[in-house]
Amino acid sequence: MTNTAKTDHKASTHKNLATAFTLIELLVVIAIIAVLMAILMPALQRVKEQARDQACRANLRSVGLGVVMYLEDNDFKMPNMYTHTNNCNGHLWWDNNGNPLRAGDDRAYWGIAYLNYVKERKVFGCAAWINFCETVAKDLLYGGDHKLIYTSAFGANGWLTEENAAAIPKHAEVIVAHDHMEPRIENGTGTGNSDMLFSPTPGGVNLRHYRQGGGRAPWYRGIFRHNTRSAGEFETGGSLNILWLDSHVTSLQETTGTDENGQPTVFKRWYDPLNKN
Repeated sequence: MTNTAKTDHKASTHKNLATAFTLIELLVVIAIIAVLMAILMPALQRVKEQARDQACRANLRSVGLGVVMYLEDNDFKMPNMYTHTNNCNGHLWWDNNGNPLRAGDDRAYWGIAYLNYVKERKVFGCAAWINFCETVAKDLLYGGDHKLIYTSAFGANGWLTEENAAAIPKHAEVIVAHDHMEPRIENGTGTGNSDMLFSPTPGGVNLRHYRQGGGRAPWYRGIFRHNTRSAGEFETGGSLNILWLDSHVTSLQETTGTDENGQPTVFKRWYDPLNKN
């Protein structure tokens, strides 16, 4: 080998050695990446939660527009909400044979009454609800295939059944539906409102079906499931979304349904604006 060739070979080898990473340098880079991931993951999770929340709100708005169109075509009379006399949460679109259910069927989801105006069943779904089912309550919800409720994620205000919407004041303060834990129709007094946002008695608590029912803490966490900040059994620090009769959507922070003096809040008026119950 000539001296020139030897010189070129040594220069090439030296260059390769100079550009290679040492094991320590690689470990340092990996450690930095791990630290960055630890910092970024909570932020990314919050972004995902916010995206689910926004998707749920958008779906509720679409349902609200369907409700408005239904009222315009039906002399502003709300449909019969079919308040389910059987031991059933009424969350199904089809029977066991795959046939579409009628709105009056005890098993039927309340959204069937508006389906001609909303068109797509998936609009009654909520991304945060699906995530909750998969991660927390997959084995708790009604038995059978939990995916049956993926497109029936909103609870409805049954107090509005067959009401004349034209006679109701302040539509912006009347609940049509919300992304509650259960997709059932809510109505009634006494124990009938145990799933509702208001407390029927001074000093009581709302949603007592969950707070005072054995083993229902995981279910409760599905109610105020948006933007949760607490890991407590009956405290999430989160919110739920409400669809109002004028079709706008807002969020409601977690609440016990009573004010600082233990008195019921105005939530009952949000359900029963004509005070018929």
